[in-house]
Amino acid sequence: MTRRNLLAMVGAAAGASAMYAAMTSLGHARPSNYQGPLKLEGDPKGASVLVLGAGLAGMTAAFELRNAGYNVKVLEYREKAGGRCWTLRGGDVYTELGGHTQEIKFAEGNYINPGPWRIPSDHFAILDYCRKFGVALEPFVQVNYNAYVHNSQAFGGKPQRFKEIQSDYRGQIAELLAKAVQQEKLDDLVTDEDAALLVESLKRYGVLNDDLEYVKSDAVSIYRGWKTDPGGGEGAEPEASDIISLSDILKGRLWNDLITGESIDHQSAIFQPVGGMDMIAQAFEREVKDLITYNAKVIRIEGGESGVSATWVDSAKGGEEHTVSADYCICTIPFSVLSQIEHNFGSDMTEAIESVPYASSIKVALEFKRRFWEQDEHIYGGISYTDLPITLISYPSTRFLSEGPGVLLAAYSWGAASYQFNAVEHEERVELALKYGEQIHPQYREEFTTGVSVAWHRVPWTLGCYGEWRDQATHYPLALKMDQRTLMAGEHMSYLPAWQEGAILSALNAIERLHKVVTGA
Repeated sequence: MTRRNLLAMVGAAAGASAMYAAMTSLGHARPSNYQGPLKLEGDPKGASVLVLGAGLAGMTAAFELRNAGYNVKVLEYREKAGGRCWTLRGGDVYTELGGHTQEIKFAEGNYINPGPWRIPSDHFAILDYCRKFGVALEPFVQVNYNAYVHNSQAFGGKPQRFKEIQSDYRGQIAELLAKAVQQEKLDDLVTDEDAALLVESLKRYGVLNDDLEYVKSDAVSIYRGWKTDPGGGEGAEPEASDIISLSDILKGRLWNDLITGESIDHQSAIFQPVGGMDMIAQAFEREVKDLITYNAKVIRIEGGESGVSATWVDSAKGGEEHTVSADYCICTIPFSVLSQIEHNFGSDMTEAIESVPYASSIKVALEFKRRFWEQDEHIYGGISYTDLPITLISYPSTRFLSEGPGVLLAAYSWGAASYQFNAVEHEERVELALKYGEQIHPQYREEFTTGVSVAWHRVPWTLGCYGEWRDQATHYPLALKMDQRTLMAGEHMSYLPAWQEGAILSALNAIERLHKVVTGA
């Protein structure tokens, strides 16, 4: 069974949020092996390198190679650099595959990151480049205990606060385990001393009383919230809140998303660039802009014993063909696109390129007249999860308490959940996001002003979100080899798929291997 089929089955059986969690467990949560800035020793003697693609992988390669003494040229399909490190703001225009054009009408200062939107603190390479290039970062709020978990088939379709489900689930599971320990049900697993310490820790962890019960109390309300909040002056005494039974929590499946924020690439601290993710792309671009030819659609790649050439036409106008040659090439073009470009790679490389379909994903961002999630519901950043096809709603981690319009990431779905969005035009995607989102936030319709949608299978320069290897064990090693003086790089050439860190690490590795060939090391 392929990873893609497994995720589709999870999505169909348990809902979009369960599939989102499953994706994290299938190889996406890994720390970076970055060991510090690249150190290339030896003289390249003026060797030239052609870099195809000016995403983060391509610009990393261009920056480091030029610093090491290589002559570098870069061909980029778009009118600007960055690839999937991309931000849409008011005034931008985006045309997707099929010709539909969106004119972004967000208010000044509002934006959406269609691609990467977070930087984990263990993605050391991209953080190092942000430090080097002066990219300002701010915290990204992943877990907000005041946000919601939602199952349309549970609790009458009413969303529940994360803190209530988390506290009640943890407390009642702790109660079951504590009582099992006291009843000597775990004799074969723990010593008497360990059992006593375990019970003591479970009382603390689950906020249990002396009878090892998780029950309505002031102590519990400190974690799950109060029925009547404490105040000042007369009549200010707080009232403890009622708990939700373990049975209702289990049947409602709201436990699906309780640990999403605990995987290693979602643990605090998490960062985002101030002003949009493409602040990183712009910082890289400032370093290598003079090397880049923009609007260059590569239509043919030919390599041989003495060098590599790439033929390109204007990506907007077509017309005359241009050819650029170099001694070597680093190709960061996504395999979804590269598989459609004429080339003379060997059979092993060709087989590898054709064995990497790209994941389906959709993002819909909605702008509202006011930040009602803050003003009405006291949600400041973080994510609400749902079993609806939108999968989640992410609240902005910036400009807290500001007046005027704000933008929500109102849908971020993968696989089976994203297909219904990909299959329709932009206006209908926005309508779907409104229809599903108002089940969690009734204010949606009244407050809505404008929306943006990006279906990644319709993005011309990637034709999908990220690479999914059908048989990584077989084809990945083949794709790593130099073929016709060309090395591959990009997030698909890493074990950190879909992350910018993976793209950068793959480029650094390709540079090191190329340099060894050139210098004879």
